[in-house]
Amino acid sequence: MQQQTQERRVLIDGSRLMIEALAQSGADIFIGYPITPANSLYLYGSQRMPIMLAAPDEISTLQWMSGLSAAGHLPVTATSFPGFALMVESINMAYMMELPMIVVLVQRLGPSTGTATNGAQGDLLLLKGMISGGHPIPVLATSSFEDCWNLPAEAVSMAINMRTPVIMLTSKEEVMTHKSFDLNRLPAIEKVPRKFYNKDETYQPYKPIDLVPDFLPLTQNRHQVRITASTHDQSGILQHSTDEALANTRRLEEKTYHKMKCHLRFEYDRQENAENLVVAYGITAASARDAVEELRHSGKKVSLLVPKTLVPVPPVYDEIIQSYKKVIIAEENMNNQFGSLLYGIRKPANVSYLGSLGKMITPQQIMEEIKA
Repeated sequence: MQQQTQERRVLIDGSRLMIEALAQSGADIFIGYPITPANSLYLYGSQRMPIMLAAPDEISTLQWMSGLSAAGHLPVTATSFPGFALMVESINMAYMMELPMIVVLVQRLGPSTGTATNGAQGDLLLLKGMISGGHPIPVLATSSFEDCWNLPAEAVSMAINMRTPVIMLTSKEEVMTHKSFDLNRLPAIEKVPRKFYNKDETYQPYKPIDLVPDFLPLTQNRHQVRITASTHDQSGILQHSTDEALANTRRLEEKTYHKMKCHLRFEYDRQENAENLVVAYGITAASARDAVEELRHSGKKVSLLVPKTLVPVPPVYDEIIQSYKKVIIAEENMNNQFGSLLYGIRKPANVSYLGSLGKMITPQQIMEEIKA
């Protein structure tokens, strides 16, 4: 008889899992400015990463990250909306420069400073439109402790292989709540390999190979490296609106849409012959899982969709939603941000929204919506 693996049960939070996963997969610097409710990520990052830099503010944080990324490092930071708002211009800069980095955004109740110790799911539409020109920036969302381990490794792979900043969306309860957890449930993480340009030909920092240019750190002395946030050609030379420069800008969007197909992550718990579907991401997915379990126990047939790749929105979500008679999209905001991301003002007849402001959505609320 096969011997069962002994549990390795610990009391842990999502912050520690995320930082450990980022470090094991290849992130090597944490840079940050403290802000609630992201402070545990700041603390663990300072303890775990090979290098930790305490920045004087959030603008400096992203500027330092950009410089270190250009030098061949993979930097990480964590913040909440007030700090993230200060980072947006520099994230745009890193997006245009095609610099790999990870930004963990811990959502809290807004607008503005809002309530620092109250969770929310209110930043998704901000992320959808944060890049000037409307270009998509990759966004992943955690919904469980397993996600806090697996998705950071996915984010590192995306950042390196796509040459892009990646946003990891989470919330106060996900990163601050301690739970008893069996570490044996987590798979091993391998470090994401980095390959740098090593040819004799003149290096062109924005010459694409399958939509992504080869990367070369500023710290080497073999080739000249130009990195710029202004509209540029493949050599990194500033251009106004030449065909090559505009093609390079279009490539940024094409790169994200095309490459994200390899990083599609979602949970689809389909029940045979179910006509009802619950859709929830992030912290609300925990309530959705409990609600679906209770509904099935009572004899109600219902399926569950937990999106984890949020931006750009994968078409498969709409394909799944349209196959059900009744769909509830639940999220902790009052304006149905994921629903708006999917459908704008043209909500399908089979879809209804369940929202909340300042309080987490309970399993009972989801159950009542399904039964109504």
